[in-house]
Amino acid sequence: MLRHILTKQQDEILTEERRQLSQLRVVLARFDIAPEDQATLERSIRQLDELFVLVVVGEFNAGKSAFINALLGQPVLEEGVTPTTTRIHLLKHGATSRREVVASAMEVITAPVDLLREINIVDTPGTNAIQREHEAITQEFVPRSDMVLFVTSADRPFTESERAFLERIRDWGKKVVVIVNKIDILDTPEDVAQIEAFIAENARTLLGLAPEIFPVSSRDALRAKQAETPGESDSLMADSRFEALEGYILATLDEEGRVRLKLLNPLGVGLHLGEKYLEVIDQRLGLLKDDLITIQDIDSQLIVYKQDMTRDFRYRLAEVENVLHGFENRGNEFFDETMRLARIFDLINKPKIKADFQRQVVADAPQLIEQRVTEVIDWMVSSDLRQWQAVMDHLARRQAEHADRIVGQVGGSFDYDRSRLLDTVGRAAQEAVESYDPEAEAIRLSESVQMAVAGTALVEVGAIGLGALVTVLATTTLADVTGILAASAVAVLGLFIIPARRRRAKQELRQKIAEMREQLMTAMTVQFERELERSLHRINEAIAPYTRFVRAERDRLAETRTELTAIGEELGRLKARIEAL
Repeated sequence: MLRHILTKQQDEILTEERRQLSQLRVVLARFDIAPEDQATLERSIRQLDELFVLVVVGEFNAGKSAFINALLGQPVLEEGVTPTTTRIHLLKHGATSRREVVASAMEVITAPVDLLREINIVDTPGTNAIQREHEAITQEFVPRSDMVLFVTSADRPFTESERAFLERIRDWGKKVVVIVNKIDILDTPEDVAQIEAFIAENARTLLGLAPEIFPVSSRDALRAKQAETPGESDSLMADSRFEALEGYILATLDEEGRVRLKLLNPLGVGLHLGEKYLEVIDQRLGLLKDDLITIQDIDSQLIVYKQDMTRDFRYRLAEVENVLHGFENRGNEFFDETMRLARIFDLINKPKIKADFQRQVVADAPQLIEQRVTEVIDWMVSSDLRQWQAVMDHLARRQAEHADRIVGQVGGSFDYDRSRLLDTVGRAAQEAVESYDPEAEAIRLSESVQMAVAGTALVEVGAIGLGALVTVLATTTLADVTGILAASAVAVLGLFIIPARRRRAKQELRQKIAEMREQLMTAMTVQFERELERSLHRINEAIAPYTRFVRAERDRLAETRTELTAIGEELGRLKARIEAL
């Protein structure tokens, strides 16, 4: 256990590191972290209690196995010019040399070597001969490693596959040491220096830092350690330049150095994963920002739609009122023309007066009113349909604009859920438009208005139309102007009774039309407002799942971002404390 060799300060840092990494694990688990990343984080936390892990990577034939054998002082691994490392090799200390295949792509090798008491060494397949299962395990061991020894060959330093592999492991924040093997094939020290400078420049460009670089001859180093005479051993070791590398490794892996690296590496994993998912969150928030703009556009569109409909409805009501104004004007003219002493014989002819009133005053007013109301209904139906089409087009454009913008493939179902909702909501809008029956809607609205007017006027409508209803309302008491009592004197009839009856008839006409206007306007306005709210409610209900998802995801992502940022800052402070140990 690492805790057994820690000072009080180091133990406090370890405790805080565990707490922060565990909190990171909880936050990322809520975020639907990719399973492989979750496994990496779990292993990284467990790594705090494991032996120091040293991972050796590089192309096949770069001499990785030869380097490990030289480091251990004995030929534990096979060497050759063809890919001999087809599995991941995990080297551990053991009383005897033994090999055990623990998986199709992994083999555990034990050897009685003192160095392996303190560290585990992982030998990986060549970066240029790596298969998918090898790559998965290699990528599993790299995050677990405390140090990466990158072996490249002096005859082809920093190949394309090596660059690609270094790019993949760069973000894990591991300590990387570059080993240039096979310098024994070079002619002069200047050649070695030239290759070392080339690698230093490329490593700085690729990794953003200058790693330690050690030119060595692993073959000469192993031969030196196995030489039978001290003179031969010293000569070969000097030529191999291996002592500088061994000295660096042993100095780095002393007790204090191992503790520092052991504490730093899980932090590197945590910082990498935190930054990775912060980037994903920012991408998703950017996508949701556009979604929110779409929702706000639709909301604004509906507000303007409601305002425009309300304004236009007032204009259309005015056309209905104009019919009633014409009705009233014709009535006044009728009374002025008819209710005169000269027409006394017509006035006492009740059927004729009623017929004239119906023909000259009522005329086509009921039909005109019914026509105007029908026009209002048709306008409402077509406006409702156009608004559905506008919402549908808006959602369709949203889908098309971001059809290739896939976010969240690192884990979770964000993109799937969002795309599914956009598709579902868009399809619902499409179906609403396609299934919209203007004729049926117009009939339904017409009946609703008719019933509303009838209910207000307390008239039993039955199966009669709106025009018939208006006729009933208009002629209920208006035409009863013949109730003129016989007078004993024509003068009295001419001077008093007829003018008084004419004024009363006009007043009744004005009052009745005012009541009719109020009844009709109120009924139509109430029905219009009800239908307008119904239309807006249907649209809002249709897009509600998408709206709720976008707003809930925005809040969840914002909260997760805040938590990840805070954890990242704490891990950064811990890193500074560990580096200062």
